[in-house]
Amino acid sequence: MRFSNVFGLFATALATGLLGGGFATAAHATPVDGGLGLQDAVTPVMHDIISFHNMLLWIITAIVILVAVLLGIVIVRFNSRANPSPSKTTHNTLLEVAWTVLPVMILVVIAIPSFRLLYKEVVIPEADMTVKAVGYQWYWGYEYPDHGDIELISNMVEDADLEPGQPRLFTADEAMVVPVDTTVRVIVTAADVIHAFAVPQFGVKIDAVPGRLNETWFRAEKTGMYYGQCSELCGTRHAFMPINVKVVTQEEFQAWTEQQQADAGADGKVKLAQAVDAR
Repeated sequence: MRFSNVFGLFATALATGLLGGGFATAAHATPVDGGLGLQDAVTPVMHDIISFHNMLLWIITAIVILVAVLLGIVIVRFNSRANPSPSKTTHNTLLEVAWTVLPVMILVVIAIPSFRLLYKEVVIPEADMTVKAVGYQWYWGYEYPDHGDIELISNMVEDADLEPGQPRLFTADEAMVVPVDTTVRVIVTAADVIHAFAVPQFGVKIDAVPGRLNETWFRAEKTGMYYGQCSELCGTRHAFMPINVKVVTQEEFQAWTEQQQADAGADGKVKLAQAVDAR
């Protein structure tokens, strides 16, 4: 590959990252061919993640340029031909203080927003509703303890059954349905091996560990279907555990919960039993 092509790719990636370009566009909630950067944010946490990422990109770019310039100066000015009588200097107090203090200052600048973002991700705000996500080999189960104990089993739609517009390997037969502008607390666990619940556009990724309850949260700002996948190697069908989160209006969510409760039998778990039998 020619140097000009390499430089062009680097410049494109840099410009896309600095301008906040994303993997997903407004019309796509999944990665697109040739995409660069992070997927578009639809939650407050993901907005902060992208801002932090872009800030780090500026800092890293400045460091790379500075180091490259210093290396160039050393190569040009201090080679044996240009500098046949090298200096015997062994210490330079100003230089030693500078290369100690400047990195510390850079790390402080990075640490402050980093800790703020970490706190925002880890500390769960007062939630409007709770959903429990359970990882199985190799599908997901969703439970709604606040809405009549609705239980769903979500399997990947095979290629032969995909409808037009449904993304391959990302489409599930059942989605986690949540209302827009609602703080959702997600309790995550697993029934067999370690899985991971991840939805990039929500800024959510957390391990699902057997025998342990982890928790995370999100507050979706836009309606639509958002896609994720299991992000922990969990066996032969690890790549076939999509996560679909359907964000709807408050009225649509209310209607959906009423329909789910009406479809359930006396034990409220008919939908779960039928889904398991279908496998």
